[in-house]
Amino acid sequence: MASEVEGLVKTGGLADVARALPRYLAQQGHDVRIILPFYKGLKRRDEARLLASRWLPTPAGQEDIGYRLHQLELDGFPVYLIDCPRYFERAELYAEHNQAYGDNGERFAFLAAAALHATEQLGFAPDIVHCNDWHTGLLPLLLKTRHASNPFFAQTRSVISIHNAAFQGVFDRVQFATVPEISHYEQRVAYDYGHINLLKCGVLYADKINAVSPNYANELLTHLGAHGMASAFQQRAADLCGILNGCDYQDWDPATDPHLPANYDAQDLSGKARCRAQLQQDAGLPVVSDPIYGMVCRLTEQKGVHLLIPALEDFLRHRVQVVIVGSGDPSLAAQLQAIAQRHPDRFAFINTYDDRLAHLVEAGADIFLMPSLFEPCGLNQMYSLAYGTLPLVRAVGGLKDTVVDWDQGDDEATGFCFMDPTAHGLLDAMRRSLLYFLQDTDRFALIQRRAMQTRFDWPDSVEQYVQMYRDALAR
Repeated sequence: MASEVEGLVKTGGLADVARALPRYLAQQGHDVRIILPFYKGLKRRDEARLLASRWLPTPAGQEDIGYRLHQLELDGFPVYLIDCPRYFERAELYAEHNQAYGDNGERFAFLAAAALHATEQLGFAPDIVHCNDWHTGLLPLLLKTRHASNPFFAQTRSVISIHNAAFQGVFDRVQFATVPEISHYEQRVAYDYGHINLLKCGVLYADKINAVSPNYANELLTHLGAHGMASAFQQRAADLCGILNGCDYQDWDPATDPHLPANYDAQDLSGKARCRAQLQQDAGLPVVSDPIYGMVCRLTEQKGVHLLIPALEDFLRHRVQVVIVGSGDPSLAAQLQAIAQRHPDRFAFINTYDDRLAHLVEAGADIFLMPSLFEPCGLNQMYSLAYGTLPLVRAVGGLKDTVVDWDQGDDEATGFCFMDPTAHGLLDAMRRSLLYFLQDTDRFALIQRRAMQTRFDWPDSVEQYVQMYRDALAR
C-alpha cells in the first residue's frame, strides 16, 4: 500500500520503490497486489476497470463514505485503485502551490480504512500489508484495533517502511472523526495538544518496521536523526531493521537507456562524451571540456541546497560547469536562478523535474552532487554510480552505505564523501574532487569503471524483505 507508484503517479523516490519491490517479489512467485488512490492525474486512468462500488461504514451519527474500486495491471500484477472524488479528484497528490491540502489527515485516514475494507470485499486476505510512510501509517493501528477480532484478518500482519521520517503526517484530531479508534489510543500516537501523528501510528502498531538503509535505521534510534520520534523508534528497536533499497537497473542502465543520445558501458565510455555535449546544449552552456557537476533533486533544505548556494559562488570561480535540475522551494529556486544569471557560461538551473533531463544529467556529468542533511536511502547516488558519474555525498543514511570515499584506496573507492554539514565543508569536498579529476585522470577513469560495476540489486534486497515478512508472520 502506497500513496504513489512509478509508472502511474510519482513525486519522488517512494514511487520507484513502490513499483520495483512488488515487481521483484512477484518474480519470485509471491502473490502481490498494490492498493493506491485513484488520483485525478493518474496515468492510464482510462484503462482502469470498475470492480465494485461500496460504502465504508463510519461511526453512528455520521454518513458512510461511498467509494468505487477499480483495477489496473502493472508488471503483471493487479493494482487496486480507491476512487473517492471528494478526497482524490484534485490537481495534485498532496499540495498545490507549495501549500499542503488542509484535509490531508482525513484523506489518508480514509485511504487506510478503505484499503482494509476493500481487501475484505475482494475476499483477498493478505499475509502481509506492507505500508509506506505516514500516508499509510494508520493502517497498522486499524488492524490491531478495529479488525483485532475480525477472523478475516486473523493471520494478517503489517510492516511499514520509513522512507523519510521527517514527514510524519501530523494533523488535528478533528480530522479523524471517522476513526473513533484514535481517541482510545491518543496518548500513544498524539503529538502536542490533540494532534495525531500518523507515522507514529505505523511505528507503534506495525509488526515490523523497516528503514530503507542500515545506517538510517541506526540514525532513527538517535535524537539527532529521528526528527523528534526517537523514543518511539527506541520502543520498537527489536522490530526495527534496515534494508537498503535496490536500484532498478532496467530503467537506469547507460547501455540501454533510451533517453540518451549515445549509450555506453564500463568497457567503452566513449558514448559519455556525446551525452556530455548534449547536456551542455540542453542546459544552454558552452560545449567545452571543463568538468561538469550535476544535481537532480527536490529543492529543499533536506537535500542540502541551502549549503550549495553559498558554496556555488566560490566554486564557480574555477573552470567548471554546474547543472542543477529540480523544483520545489520558491526561495531556493530564486536564489539559484540569480546565480545562473550572474554566471551564464558556468551554471545552469532548470526549474523543473523532467525524466529525460534527469537521465541526461546522470550520463553527461562527471560528478554528481548530493550534499543532503539527511538521506534515508537515496537512489540518485546509485544511478550515478551506474552511469560512471562519481557521486559526491554527505556521509549520512544510505549515502554512507553506498558510496566509498576516494581516499579509501584504489580497491574500494567509488566517489567522494564529506561529513561537515556546512557550505564550507561542501566547498572543500567539491574542490578536492576537482583537484583529483584534473590531476589524476587515470585513477578517475579507474574509479569510474569500478563505480559502474557496483551493483545494489533488488533481488538481494527482496531476500531480506521476505525474511522480515516471515519474522512478522511468526509474531
